[in-house]
Amino acid sequence: MRLLDVKFLKILKIIPMLLPDNIHPENSIYYNGAFVIDSLKKNQKFKLLDLYQEVKTKKPMSFSVFILCLDWLYLIDVAKINNFGEIELCS
Repeated sequence: MRLLDVKFLKILKIIPMLLPDNIHPENSIYYNGAFVIDSLKKNQKFKLLDLYQEVKTKKPMSFSVFILCLDWLYLIDVAKINNFGEIELCS
């Protein structure tokens, strides 16, 4: 198996997590991540639990889904943790 094939197979495993075809789209990380971004746009910096409470007022989601959204936003360079432990949008 070539290295290109291995990279492609890894991508195929990641895509269903973001946009799964066996659940409703509103339960996807991609969709819920939009609510996290929206909250971060209102207030530039949040502590982790404060951000979670803010997001939950707009869209009820479990803490594990919230963390997956933050992980995804970090990986695509949309959100980061600053030196004070606050979550903020990347500039």
